[in-house]
Amino acid sequence: MTELQLALLLRRQLAQLNENPVEGFSAGLIDDNDLYRWDVLIIGPPDTLYEGDVFKAHLTFPKDYPLRPSKVKFITEIWPPNVDKNGDVCISIIHEPGEDKYSYEKPDELWLPIHTVETIISVISMLADPNGDSPAHVDAAKEQRKDRNGEFKRKVAHCVRKSQGTAFE
Repeated sequence: MTELQLALLLRRQLAQLNENPVEGFSAGLIDDNDLYRWDVLIIGPPDTLYEGDVFKAHLTFPKDYPLRPSKVKFITEIWPPNVDKNGDVCISIIHEPGEDKYSYEKPDELWLPIHTVETIISVISMLADPNGDSPAHVDAAKEQRKDRNGEFKRKVAHCVRKSQGTAFE
C-alpha cells in the first residue's frame, strides 16, 4: 500500500467513526497534519468499575497499517490487568500477526489485515471483561483475582476520580 493509499484509508476510517460513532468512544487527529496519530476518548462502560471514567488514549498507526496493528496507549492513569504501567494496551486483537512464541494466543486471535479501527476499539470491552490470565499489569491482575471489591476496586475508583478531573485538559 502506498503512503497516499494509507492516508486515504486512515481518513476514511476516521470519517466513518465520526459518521457512525461507537458508543463510549470518540477519535480525532492529535495534529491535523499527521494521520498516523489519533487522540481518543473512551468512556468507561456502564455497569463496570470504570463506569463514569473518561480515559484519554492515543492510537499510533504504523506505516504498514493495516498489515500491522496500531498501538494503543492510555494517557489517563488506569488500573486494569490488560494495560501495563506505561499505559500500553496488551490484548490479543492488537498483537502482531503470526505465531505466538509462547503458544498462548492462537493466530486467529491476533491482528489480521482485514481488521479496521473499529476492531481496535475493542479495547473498550477489556474494561468490562479483562483477561487476567494474560496480564500486562500483573499487580492489577492479582488484585482483581484476590480482592476485586477491595483494593482493586479502590484503585480503580481512584483512577476514575482522577480522570474525571483531567479528561478534557
